[in-house]
Amino acid sequence: MLVVTALGGNALLRRGEPMTAENQRRNIRIAAEALAPVANEHQLVLSHGNGPQVGLLALQGAAYTDVETYPLDVLGAETEGMVGYMIEQELGNLLPFERPFATLLTMIEVDPGDPAFRNPTKFIGPVYAKAEADRVAREKGWVFKQDGDKWRRVVASPEPKRIFELRPIKWLLERNTIVIAAGGGGIPTTYEPGAKRKLVGVECVIDKDLASELLARELDADLFVMLTDADAVYVDWGKPTQKAIRRASPSALGRMQFAAGSMGPKVEAACRFVSATGKRAAIGALADLGRIIAGEAGTTVSSNESGIVYAA
Repeated sequence: MLVVTALGGNALLRRGEPMTAENQRRNIRIAAEALAPVANEHQLVLSHGNGPQVGLLALQGAAYTDVETYPLDVLGAETEGMVGYMIEQELGNLLPFERPFATLLTMIEVDPGDPAFRNPTKFIGPVYAKAEADRVAREKGWVFKQDGDKWRRVVASPEPKRIFELRPIKWLLERNTIVIAAGGGGIPTTYEPGAKRKLVGVECVIDKDLASELLARELDADLFVMLTDADAVYVDWGKPTQKAIRRASPSALGRMQFAAGSMGPKVEAACRFVSATGKRAAIGALADLGRIIAGEAGTTVSSNESGIVYAA
């Protein structure tokens, strides 16, 4: 079975945690322990978030004033290599030496006319108190929005249209390679208007879950799993009336409302994948990955369901 798994940002750096290489490696080591049994039984393609990492690189770049800060597409490429390296190393320490790995810098096409550029919504970087966020916004011209009880920088998050490295990913899978691709939603690129097939980078961040869904769909994956810090999709999240959804049809789940900055894109990606392929998608916690694949934990979205089934 081919499983495409998207690791949430919290699998790499937890909210409010110092963004050190040591902390990131420790979290990836924990993720690798959950992923290794899956990789032993199935073909595996991994994607991952990169919001904290891109935000940190942007801050570090802005602190060096002799040159302009590198654009987000370049920072995205840097984080794909950095995170992929750590995943390869930590997961490789747990799997047979003969199992090959490959991290692919993955360019993904976006439309420069996408309405997302008029309304930035994608969170990147660390969290700030309101006063500090206002100060940074004045100094750097960044846009901030509230994220829970804190504030974070937001950038445009256009729709992913095409994955340019799809052929080499398929070639690697034919050779039983564990592939790490579309990290952070991939590197946003577009064809320059008026030029003949000239690709250029775009200053934005593609949503990791939507890019991973496109990857899973194009690879004809058997299962698409999004791992986050919640053990399932909940209605009335954070309220006394909250309930976990165990199973759902894409049509029923798609009619429900979820937070745009967190669970919303995951639910949308799951519904897209199931509606387009008839295969299963799931959302849940990293520690439950084995049980999620077995349909015993998390939230499973399936065309076999006729509505919403809540956890007991």
